[in-house]
Amino acid sequence: MTARLIQPSGRGFLLFDSHPAGCARIVADMAAQVQRKTRPGEGDRPVALVIGSSAGYGLAAAVAGIARYGVQGVGLCFERPPTARRTATAGWYRTIATATLAQEAGSDFAFINGDAFADATKDDVLDLVAKRFGGIDYLIYSVAAPRRTDPVTGALHQSVIQPIGAEHLTKTLEFDSDGAPHLKEIRVQPATDEETADTVKVMGGEDWARWVDALEARDLIRPGFSTVALSYIGSHLTSAIYRAGTIGAAKLHLEGTASVLGDRLSAYGGRALTSVNGAAVTQASTAIPGIALYVSLLRDVLGEGMASPLAQSIDLWDQLIGTSPLDIDERGRIRLDRWELDEEVQAAVTERWKAATPDTIGDLADTGWFRSEVRRLYGFEVPGVDYSRPCDPDLPWPAVD
Repeated sequence: MTARLIQPSGRGFLLFDSHPAGCARIVADMAAQVQRKTRPGEGDRPVALVIGSSAGYGLAAAVAGIARYGVQGVGLCFERPPTARRTATAGWYRTIATATLAQEAGSDFAFINGDAFADATKDDVLDLVAKRFGGIDYLIYSVAAPRRTDPVTGALHQSVIQPIGAEHLTKTLEFDSDGAPHLKEIRVQPATDEETADTVKVMGGEDWARWVDALEARDLIRPGFSTVALSYIGSHLTSAIYRAGTIGAAKLHLEGTASVLGDRLSAYGGRALTSVNGAAVTQASTAIPGIALYVSLLRDVLGEGMASPLAQSIDLWDQLIGTSPLDIDERGRIRLDRWELDEEVQAAVTERWKAATPDTIGDLADTGWFRSEVRRLYGFEVPGVDYSRPCDPDLPWPAVD
């Protein structure tokens, strides 16, 4: 594929192409924000397996671990390569940049592109772990997927983002082709029992547990092993769709899985936890009704006080490594979201949510920031990138030696 101009085009919050240079710059800028730190009793570098390493909090966890503590290991994600008609997905290019970061940091970090739910992928990943590292210290599980094929039954399960029990009327934010924000109300129909169960099968803790099972069966769990699955609670303003909805049911299953795994791993001096992260603009979160409005309002209230996925991931690694104490709630969850759920912050966001109308939305929410963040997910609107220059999208996946 020859170099060409790559411009943003798409539908809603979904763009069809990604910009390689923009994606690379985003990863480089993230790494530049991380201050290197020495872990207690540092000898061999810690080994991590990051599942969902190419986007959102999984990407932030990989970058923060590499740049802050020199973490080595394996990242797993599921990305589409470039084709004759389209660029690769943004995660493809971000992974190339993360591999470059690891190499420059002297960190032995490999990346595999595959379906995390498939047993064959687990075999490939753990073969690599066994050959290259001999064991794992940390497993970060950050998977947001629309569907999963059960490796035991072969059944395909689709996740949905819907309320449970009754339909829900909510405000939502959209943008026209010129980037102007529009506020409207939508009704979201309740999920059936089958849809809820399917969502739990996809987004709950079953696959996380299967990864731990596979590590245990291969004797790849090192003493003191920690595994963390990333989760979210969020505001009462979004709870009907999220925490009290189908995704929330999956998150409850995830938290229950942490308890079961934790009991087992204690035999190794290990632990299993969920980490409740704060709100962010990610490719997964933009699909949730009402989230665009909520996050735009939250940003206008907090400004730079809104903790990025990278800042939260640095905090997470500090707690896991032991350079700062664990911030655990009464249910045993790591809390990285206290800045978001602060009472005064939520009161301010709630007041704005109630006052938001099509005429006032521009004064109450940082819609320009939100739209820019969505485009940055695909490598666009990144400072320092010249989008008038042709760019070669046909970049190879990082080699796994």
